[in-house]
Parts: sequence; structure tokens; C-alpha cells
Amino acid sequence: MKLSVVILNYNVRYFLEQCIRSVQKATEHWDAEIIVIDNASKDDSCQMVKTLFPKVVLIENKENVGFSKANNQAVAVAKGEYVCILNPDTAVSEDTFRKAVEYYESIENVGALGVYLMDGTGHFLPESKRNLPTPKVSLLKITGFTKKYYANQILETEQGKVEVLVGAFMLLKRSIYHEVGGFDEDYFMYGEDIDFSYKITKAGYQNHYLGNTTVLHYKGESTKKDDAYFERFYGAMQIFYRKHFNKNFLLESSVSAGVALAKAAHKISADKKVVPLPNLERNYFFTENIELLEQLSASTATVFQMVSKNVHFQIVLKNSLLVFDAEYISYKEIFKLMKQLKGQNNRFRIRPPGCNFIIGSDQSDEKGGVVVF
Repeated sequence: MKLSVVILNYNVRYFLEQCIRSVQKATEHWDAEIIVIDNASKDDSCQMVKTLFPKVVLIENKENVGFSKANNQAVAVAKGEYVCILNPDTAVSEDTFRKAVEYYESIENVGALGVYLMDGTGHFLPESKRNLPTPKVSLLKITGFTKKYYANQILETEQGKVEVLVGAFMLLKRSIYHEVGGFDEDYFMYGEDIDFSYKITKAGYQNHYLGNTTVLHYKGESTKKDDAYFERFYGAMQIFYRKHFNKNFLLESSVSAGVALAKAAHKISADKKVVPLPNLERNYFFTENIELLEQLSASTATVFQMVSKNVHFQIVLKNSLLVFDAEYISYKEIFKLMKQLKGQNNRFRIRPPGCNFIIGSDQSDEKGGVVVF
């Protein structure tokens, strides 16, 4: 088998369904498998997988064992030459796995490979490619200075060597995954992908970034930046430094001070007035299915105008809700349009193929929402 796609799920039933459907389209002509491992979700995620995707391998944990342990569980039963660690709140382009594997096989000594990640507003997620967070770089990052944290030496649409990838999408040979011991289970949340990337480079491989294929990642760095977030981030960095750097009092004190500053800065910014999203002027549905258009309009009490995938060449699309029917327009085309139409007060929603819901996110720092119709 060529590829095993591992999706760790936790209470995101609709995001998971879209993710699986997009992966199925991208692996349609592949010898591939999809493995969903669920960390004790309280929604009907598992039942949905059993009902709609009986060929998907489903592992149901009775408790939330965290990111590292769950992914290690899934890879332990994977059969593919390659494994792809994939977040459930993602959707992949139809060419993502093909381009990723082709690039991987064209370069010597590759460890893990990451790709262009885009949020629900059409903007690039800089965590797609990062530098190693040394104590100094990490301290700067947690206090708001991110320039050295991200690998800006490589342009978003280019490719090349990077030190750290994000766990939302990581593709590598299964043999390398096992060689470095998988994700370190001392981490429960945050830091696992940094540690994993670093272990791969310490084993003599080079991680790479590929910018010519896009994966939509709704959440991005969207976890709520509250005190608990900073404590978890700090805790993860503590584990990382204790494992890979010389521990000293100055380092511990510096990172602790950084966490305190970050908390204070967050509280000040949280008190500022939140700028509301602009009012929408029009609603467009990229589809050729009139019945679907009528269902969506009736259930949302909204008037949608049906448009073709080429309409953006004929009219100016701004201050609009743009809904894409993924049965009519490919994910690759949807992502291209989102990039082109971002920054014009547009909001984007996707109706995954065969689904009775639309899904999207209007902020780079929020998980997103679903409307069932």
C-alpha cells in the first residue's frame, strides 16, 4: 500500500466528514487507506464514520489520550509506505498527495514534508513552515515577536528545506516515523510537532516545505489565547528544552517571564473593542444544482444567486457570502478562488460533496461553524 492517511478526531463531526470526503477524492486512484482515530468524542463522529464510510479504519479511544499517543496508535496499524498525519478540520486539494509524494521521491534524504496551509478566510498560515524555536526565538514568539519563529526565508509558493512543520499536515515514510519513535507521548497538547520535526533532523534527515499545493485548515492557530493556552504552550516548551537543550535557571526564568508578559498583553488586547464583521451585500452559490440552491435558501431564509465558477472574471465579488458546491467545483479551484477573493470582505463556505451542510470560518483565530440544511 502506498499511503495511509491518519486523522485524529475530537468532537468535530462535520469537519471530519468534509476532511474524509476530500481525502477520498484525492486518493481516488491510489492504493491508500484512511485511518480515523477518535479521542472519546461526545458527538456522533464515530457513528457518522461507521454509517457513511464503512471502509475507513476507525479506532475508538475510551478517553482522550492526547495528540501524540493517539497518532502513534493509528500509525501502529497503518500499512502504507507513506503516512500523512492530518487534522480533521482540514480539506485537501485533489492533487495534494500526488504532488507531495512526487516531490518527496524527487529529493534525497527527506524526513517529513509539509505543504501550503490556508485558513478559512483565504489567507496563508505561517505555521506551515517554521524555524527551530530556540529558547530566544520561542520567548520572542510568545511575547508577540514572530519574525524569526516562521521560516520566511522560503516564499509561500516555493519549496525547500525547513526545520519545523505543523502537525495539521505532515507526510513522511512510515519507516522514518518508526525510526524516530513517533510523536513523544510526554506531550499532550502543543509542542509534539516541534519535537517530532527536531527528532527527524537529529536522525539525519531534512524536513521540506512544498508550496505548490494547498490544504485548507480552518482552525489554524485558532486555539483561544487564554491563560490556559499560555500555560500549555509554556509547559510544552519546558518539556522540549529539557529534552533537547541544557536546562538552566536563566532559561526557566526567562520563559516564565515571557508567559507572564504574554498573559498581560492578551488581557489588554482583550479589553479592546472587537471590530464587527462588515454587513454582506450579496449571497452567491457556486453551483449548477437548482434544487440544492432552493433548499439552502429556504433553510437559511437567505436569497442566493446561482453563479458559475467563472463569474469572478465578469463581476466584482466583494462584501459577499460565497458558497462553493464541491460537487460542482473542485477543492483545488475553491482554494484558488478563496486566495483571489480574500481581503475584500468576502466570507467563504463550502458544501462538501453529497452533504446537507455548509462549513466555514470568518476569522483566522476561530474554529469555524456549520449550517445544516
